[in-house]
Amino acid sequence: MSAADALHRGRSPFLGNAAGALLDANGLIVGWTLEAERLLALGAAQVRGRPARDLLADPAGWPSLATLTDQQRADGWSGEAELRSGRGEALAIAYQVLPLGVPSADPPTGPPTGPPEGPTGPGAPARYFVLAAPASQVARSRQDQAFTRELFLQDRVGLAVFDDRLRLIRTNTHLLPYSGLPPDLRGRRLGDFLQPQDAEAVERGLHEVLRTGRPLVGAEELVRTIEDPAGGAVMAISAFRLQAADGQVIGVTALFTDVTELHRSGERLALLHRATAAVGGSLSVTDTAEQLAAVLTPGLADLVVVDVAEAVFAGEEPAPGRDGRLPLRRTAVAVAPGPNGPVPPPTGVTVQADPDDPPGPDASGPAGSVEPAEPAEPAGPEDAGPPEMTAPMRAGGSLLGRVTVRRAAHRPRYLPADRELLREIADRAALALDNARRYTREHRAAVGLQRSLLPPSQAETAAVSTASVYLPTDTASGIGGDWFDVIPLSSARVALVAGDVVGHGLAASATMGRLRTAVRTLADLDLEPDELLVHLDDLVAQLMVEAELPDEEGDPDDHQQAVPFGATCVYAVYDPVSRRCAMSSAGHPPPAVVAPDGTVTYVPVRPGPPLGVTGLPFEMTEVELAPGSLLALYTDGLIQGYGDDLDQGMAELGRRLTAAATGPATAAGGAPGTAALRDLGREVVAGLPAHRLTDDVTLLLARTRAVPPEATAGWTLEADPAGVARVRESATEQLRAWGLEELVFTTELVLSELVTNAIRYAGGPVGVRLIRAERLTCEVSDPSATQPRMRRARLTDEGGRGLYLVAQLTTRWGSRYTRQGKTIWAEQDLP
Repeated sequence: MSAADALHRGRSPFLGNAAGALLDANGLIVGWTLEAERLLALGAAQVRGRPARDLLADPAGWPSLATLTDQQRADGWSGEAELRSGRGEALAIAYQVLPLGVPSADPPTGPPTGPPEGPTGPGAPARYFVLAAPASQVARSRQDQAFTRELFLQDRVGLAVFDDRLRLIRTNTHLLPYSGLPPDLRGRRLGDFLQPQDAEAVERGLHEVLRTGRPLVGAEELVRTIEDPAGGAVMAISAFRLQAADGQVIGVTALFTDVTELHRSGERLALLHRATAAVGGSLSVTDTAEQLAAVLTPGLADLVVVDVAEAVFAGEEPAPGRDGRLPLRRTAVAVAPGPNGPVPPPTGVTVQADPDDPPGPDASGPAGSVEPAEPAEPAGPEDAGPPEMTAPMRAGGSLLGRVTVRRAAHRPRYLPADRELLREIADRAALALDNARRYTREHRAAVGLQRSLLPPSQAETAAVSTASVYLPTDTASGIGGDWFDVIPLSSARVALVAGDVVGHGLAASATMGRLRTAVRTLADLDLEPDELLVHLDDLVAQLMVEAELPDEEGDPDDHQQAVPFGATCVYAVYDPVSRRCAMSSAGHPPPAVVAPDGTVTYVPVRPGPPLGVTGLPFEMTEVELAPGSLLALYTDGLIQGYGDDLDQGMAELGRRLTAAATGPATAAGGAPGTAALRDLGREVVAGLPAHRLTDDVTLLLARTRAVPPEATAGWTLEADPAGVARVRESATEQLRAWGLEELVFTTELVLSELVTNAIRYAGGPVGVRLIRAERLTCEVSDPSATQPRMRRARLTDEGGRGLYLVAQLTTRWGSRYTRQGKTIWAEQDLP
C-alpha cells in the first residue's frame, strides 16, 4: 500500500501543515521539510545524515521493529514522542511512520544507527516517511473528524451542506423524516423536491446566513415534499456559514430537527387557551356555542358542529326522556374554507328540523365519551386515526350537549392527543354553558318578575293611546328597576308615569314594584303631581331607613348588601277636556312633546331632587297639548344609549321622534292608533345595542286626544235645595240630546244625592258637570274640603244611604281635592 493510500484510508490528522522527515532503512535522516524546520528550529543541513533517534528527548521511547507486528511493519505505525528542538525545548508530538517501498536484495551494510530498528533483508522497506505535528493539534484534528463523522451518522438530526448557490453537496440519510425524497440529493436544490413555498421559506433563511454570516438558530418552517403535499413536518432549522482558510464563503451547513410533535403540542395548548377565553366571555347559550365553533376552525377542524340540549336554552337542567334520549338543538356550525369546496356534514350528528316530526335516529341521544365516528371507507395504513370525533359536554353530572369536529380529506387524521384536547375543550365549554344556563334561568326569572310588575305595553283610554318599549339590560348585573304606568283617573283624565330605580337585579325590581304600587295608590287620591311626589319621596326615605336596620332573625351579613332605594320619577296628569297636562319631576329627564306638525320640544319642567332626598319641594309645570300631540316619557338609559353626552342623547332622541312621527308608517294612516304607536316606538329604539346596554331602556309614548266641547255640559247653582230639580231637568235634556236615554234614571238619582249632600253639608256655590267620553262622568264640586265617607246605615236611620246607592248604581265613584274644595264624581258605562 502506498503512503498516500494509507493517509486517505485512515483520514490521517496529519494532512495539512505537518512536519515531514525521510529516513533510510538504517534510520538516518535523508530528507527534511520546511515545516519540520519551523517545528524543531533545525535546518536540513543540521539533521541530514543524523540518526532520527538523536532528536528524541528520550531515545528509549522510539519503538523497535522487533516489537511491531508484520501488519504494522508493512502499513506503518503511529504514536507519540517527545523531541528536543534546536532551541533546547522539549516538544510533545504525535507521529506517523509510513513505509515507502522495498529495497534491493542486498542488505544494508553495518548495524542500523537509528529508527526504525529491526531485522533487515529482502522484503524490508527501503525508506520510511515520518509525519509529525504537535500532539495537541493532532488530538484536536481527530476530535473534529470524529464530530463530523458522527454528525452525518445521526438519525435524529438532518444535516445538509450547501454550496454558495444553495445546491446540496452532502447530506445524511435523515434529512427529512418522511418519504418523498429522491435517492440522490447531490447537486439538487430544495425546490427540486419540496413544495415551492416551503423551499422558498427555507432558502430565504439560508441566503441570509450566506449574506451576513449570522447563524440561524431554531427557525421553524413547515416542510412538505412535492409527492406528499398533504403531509409534511415542522422542522427547526439551524445554519451557519462555511468559509475557506482565506475567508472565501464556500457554502452553508444546515441542521434540520423534527419538532412537529412539539409544535403540535404548543398549538394544542394555545388552542385550549383561546377556546377557554372564547367560551368564557359570554353569558348567552347561543353566543357560547358560536364562539366554541368559531375558535375550533380551522385549527382543530374544518367543520365544527355544536349541539346543545333544548332545556339549556330555557335555563333548565337537561334530563333525558323516558326512552333515555335527550333532545338536542343544532346551535352553531362553523366551516373552514377548503380547496375542494365545503366539507360534508359529519355523520351521526343530524337533528330534526321540524320539532313536530318524530325524532330521527341521530336527532338526540347521550354521548358518554369522545368517540371517533365511523369512516365512510376503510382507513389505509397512512391514516393514523379517524377524520371525525365527538365529545360530550357535561357539567354537574348533566349532559348539556356535544361538539363534533371533522377534518377534510386533504388534512391528516386525528391523533390520540387531539382526542384528549377535544375532551378538555368540551369540559371547559360545558362549564361555560352551565354558567350561561344558570344566568338564563335567573335572568328570565328577574325579567319575568319585572314584566309582571309592569302594565300592558299598549293601552287605550279616552285621554290617550299609549304604547311602550322596554329593553332590559343584558349585562352580567342583570335587569334594572325601570318602570312606567298608565293610570286612568276620574273625569276622563289619565296619569302617565316613568321611573328608574337605582341599581340592577331582583332587588331593584322589587323596589320598583313597591314604588309603582305606591304611585297607583297615591294616584287614586287624585293628588296634584307635585304633592304626589312629596308623598312618594317620604315613602322612599322610610324605605331607606328600614334598609339600614339589621335583621336580627336573618343572616347578620345581609345588612351589608346594598339595597337600592334611590329613584327618579316623572308624573304627568293629562286632562282631555281642558287639553292641559300638569307634570312634576323628581330628578328625571324631561318629557318630549311631538306636535302634530312633527316639531319636537322638551317640556321645561324644573326637576326636583331624586326620591329619597327629603326636605326639598317639587315644582309643577303645566302645558297645553294640541289634539294628536305625542308625549314621550323615557328613562335615562334611552338617551345614554345614543351616546355618553346627555345633550347629544336628547338631540338624537328628538331627531328620531321627528323622523318616526312624520314617516310613511304614520302619514299613510292619518292619526295613528295603538299599532302605529308601537311601530313608532320600535323605530325610536332601533339601532341601540340591545346586548350591550348599560342600563334599562324604557319609552312610553302617549298620543293625546281631546274631549270636544259638545261632549261636556256644566251648571252652577247656589246652596238652594230647589236647584236640585233644575239640575235634574237640565241633565235629562242633555242626556237625551246625546242619545243616552237609558242612563237618565240613574243619572237623575246620582245627581240628586250628590247635589243634595253638597248643599246640605258644604254650602254653595255647587258646580255640576257631565262628561261624555268612554264613560259618562257626573261631577259635583263644592267648597268644602271634607271628604265624604260611605257607611252602612242601620234600619232605624233616616239617612246615610245616599253614597251607598251611588256606589251600587255606578261603575265606580270617588272624590278628589281641588284648589276650591273638592269634587265628587261617579262613572257609568255607556250603553
